[in-house]
Amino acid sequence: MSEIDPRFSAAFWDQRYSGTGPLWSGEPNPVLVTEVAALEPGTALEAGCGEGADALWLAGRGWQVTGVDFSAQALHRAAEHTLAPLAGRLTWQQADVRDWEPGDTPRYDLVTASFIHFPRPVRRAVFTALAARVNPGGHLVIIGHHPSDLDTAMPRPPEPDLFYTADDLVAELPAHTWNVLTRAARARTATTPDGVPVTIHDTVVRAERTR
Repeated sequence: MSEIDPRFSAAFWDQRYSGTGPLWSGEPNPVLVTEVAALEPGTALEAGCGEGADALWLAGRGWQVTGVDFSAQALHRAAEHTLAPLAGRLTWQQADVRDWEPGDTPRYDLVTASFIHFPRPVRRAVFTALAARVNPGGHLVIIGHHPSDLDTAMPRPPEPDLFYTADDLVAELPAHTWNVLTRAARARTATTPDGVPVTIHDTVVRAERTR
């Protein structure tokens, strides 16, 4: 799928990030902040880090962070936003999470991915690989657009296969290996491109690896 659909290519996202203004808000995802703020800092992996706001926030909290994205333009922006005091806590790495191998650091205390929306078979393989990179006692945090968003005025691709619930994700985590701490469809207010406020939902899963 990634070879025939340009939305899932580095070239597509390089073009999106090549404009003059920021693509995203520059602020960390509030859901990630809620889920992670109380955790003891350690090593962290952010898959699909984009312009780096979440990774930068984690580094500011004391985490040693690896941010991975397949867009060189996104990583260039992330590096530009990295202030000198945080530079030693951040590593920006260009790689495709669909086949990335972590090298000398195979596991992390926190692995997080926000709004990764591949087709189901690809998504399942990516999230399974990310889960395998969590240390025992560490946490996996996945945040995505909930399928119910398709019934709102918020523009979403009309492809249900791209969206997932917390139950969908939890069903693929072996129960004997994971303690699920958050399994939610969390409501928030957003604004459509036409300026209309709308309630949408984020799929949220946080799970602790027990072994």
